[in-house]
Amino acid sequence: MANVDTDKRSHEMGLHEERLAGRTQQVFFEPARDDVERFTYPDAYPVDLDKATEFDAAEMEPTEANRRIRELMAAGFGTITVRNPGAKHSLGVGILNRLNLYFDGSLGYFGAGSIDGPNVRIAGRVGWSCAENMMAGTVVIEKNAGSSFGAALRGGDLVAKGDVGARTGINQKGGSIIIGGRTGAFSGFMMQRGRMVVLGDAGDNLGDTMYDGIIYVGGEIKGLGVDAVHGEMTDLDCEWLRRKLDLYGLEAPNGIENMKKIVAGRQLWNYDNLEPTEKKLIL
Repeated sequence: MANVDTDKRSHEMGLHEERLAGRTQQVFFEPARDDVERFTYPDAYPVDLDKATEFDAAEMEPTEANRRIRELMAAGFGTITVRNPGAKHSLGVGILNRLNLYFDGSLGYFGAGSIDGPNVRIAGRVGWSCAENMMAGTVVIEKNAGSSFGAALRGGDLVAKGDVGARTGINQKGGSIIIGGRTGAFSGFMMQRGRMVVLGDAGDNLGDTMYDGIIYVGGEIKGLGVDAVHGEMTDLDCEWLRRKLDLYGLEAPNGIENMKKIVAGRQLWNYDNLEPTEKKLIL
């Protein structure tokens, strides 16, 4: 097992003092060994991020536009701009590669879904289920997003600088979701890991049946869901929020220190072992 280097900046900032409950998902590896699996996909393209190009998707079907992105990646282009995406559905999906991908316009449903590694920036709006099942990388939307934003997110940063719809981060398993405006009802539903930041107001049933993770809210909360409770903001929370918001040029309207912290009450962890009357009290 590899030794963990404790001289990293994350240790100096105290990030490893925070204890996550539940089963650990930490995996140890030794990248110097020759007999272990490499940590890139076998069909990943060796792109050059300084090599840039663009194309116009106005007359293309989504499958054709996605195919064109892969053709350009295969040619070594690491920075690709898609002009006139026209709110088409399922653009920029399934990219398992390092890449700078810019959409000069809006996307429809399921934009940038099932990705692992690219940095995506969308100049307009996005429809339902943007960045669903995202594993790693960044997705930044300059305007608003639809419902189920970041569903089943597993890693990376997903940012919408405007408002988003209902069910944001449903079944979130990791990573960070950052919303510059408001979010709708049932955001954080069945959340398991990761962090969600809402700088505006949050709708009803926030964090309903969340298992773990943290939700920060800068505005008003219409109502908490089952087993979601208020937590205590710490210096570590404020430092993390400050660094993360600075990355994307965002600010908490009422100050970071005044944000609300929502965590799991953990009454549902042993739900199956409870008596019927106890279950009714929780629900």
